[in-house]
Amino acid sequence: MNFNIPDLGIIDGSSGFRNLPSTTDGRFTSGEDGVKHIVCTGDGKVEFVAFENQTLAYVNSALGYGAYYPLHPVNRNGKIKAVLMDLDGTSVRSEEFWIWIIEKTTASMLDDESFKLEESDIPFVSGHSVSEHLQYCIDKYCPGESLDKARNFYFDHVNREMKEIMEGRGRKNAFVPQEGLKEFLLALKAKGIKIGLVTSGLYEKAMPEILSAFRALDMGEPTDFYDAIISAGYPLRKGSVGTLGELSPKPHPWLYAETCAVGLGVGFDERGSVIAIEDSGAGVCSARIAGYTTIGLAGGNIKESGTMPMCSRYCNNLAEILDYIEEEA
Repeated sequence: MNFNIPDLGIIDGSSGFRNLPSTTDGRFTSGEDGVKHIVCTGDGKVEFVAFENQTLAYVNSALGYGAYYPLHPVNRNGKIKAVLMDLDGTSVRSEEFWIWIIEKTTASMLDDESFKLEESDIPFVSGHSVSEHLQYCIDKYCPGESLDKARNFYFDHVNREMKEIMEGRGRKNAFVPQEGLKEFLLALKAKGIKIGLVTSGLYEKAMPEILSAFRALDMGEPTDFYDAIISAGYPLRKGSVGTLGELSPKPHPWLYAETCAVGLGVGFDERGSVIAIEDSGAGVCSARIAGYTTIGLAGGNIKESGTMPMCSRYCNNLAEILDYIEEEA
């Protein structure tokens, strides 16, 4: 496999991408109607339909609501005006905790406390929406069970564990600040760079994480520090009002696009002055489809999910990313 995908680049056998004869929804077929190639990320979450001079990205949905987006070229252009940062894994090391919650939820669905997820499950239970994580586990481990039932178990576990953590008990090291996070954020502030925090997590899941991290770093209130924070909002549950969030998060581009264009006031035509930092496959796809130069951060599942081509650069730590910002400013 050695294909030139417009606005993405050369995709070869080492990329982690896979070749497809057709898109999974059957809308496009390679070699027909102007389609040159069809490839997908290693985890199959995003498919790319390449024409002569343009590419469409198809974001699959475990809930049946896929969507097509035009893939835009990304080119860093001049001084960086804004940095968009993921929460889980990038700013705060918490993925193991949330995967554990998914595992406990599945165990409850099976009424089997000894249940454990397999290593091959990890790319499908991290980086996406709660409902997509749960639907994956239902399809694999307890087919026929309802998503509503799984969500009820999930939020029971979340509420119980969060209460324990906030009271000083609970799972140890559930939320650990990324190494060098404080120095990185303060350096960006000193340069006058706007900072947006982006998470696919629900508000009740995300805010305790970043609050815990800021307390550990003695950095005050995160809502005062960041220029914009966006989450997947509030869950749809009987007796309360939910917000759109389960069908629109990563790898869809909307969280990144809204944080930057609305929250930070940096428009689409200025996207060359924006970089996004992510450690998950779903995250790098989301930021890249939104049109931003995307920096992959080691420690997540980017390589395992076969999404390396979505990264303009891949760094081992935040210090390397700061060097990148400074060297080309």
